[in-house]
Amino acid sequence: MANTYTQIHIQCVFAVKYRMALIQDHWENRLHNYITAILQNNKHKMLCINSAYDHIHLLFGFRPHQSLSDLMRQVKSDSSAFINDERLCPHQFNWQEGYGAFS
Repeated sequence: MANTYTQIHIQCVFAVKYRMALIQDHWENRLHNYITAILQNNKHKMLCINSAYDHIHLLFGFRPHQSLSDLMRQVKSDSSAFINDERLCPHQFNWQEGYGAFS
């Protein structure tokens, strides 16, 4: 459709596996920047990102060219690989299965 306009804001919340308090202050900003870049590379717009030690919140402008489940799968898998590859966490880092999404 040539003249399609959407304005969809999504808040997603997902947690560290077993709700372990693994997200540390000294590297959470790097994680936020990495996740923001994933969203931007997929043509979505990060509006706000924040985390606690055991979970993270994303608020972003969502473009419907991609399914939300595909985007979240990429965000979670790529960001956990980033944390593990950069050895930011002393333990194996994984996100818990699933997420909450609210529009």
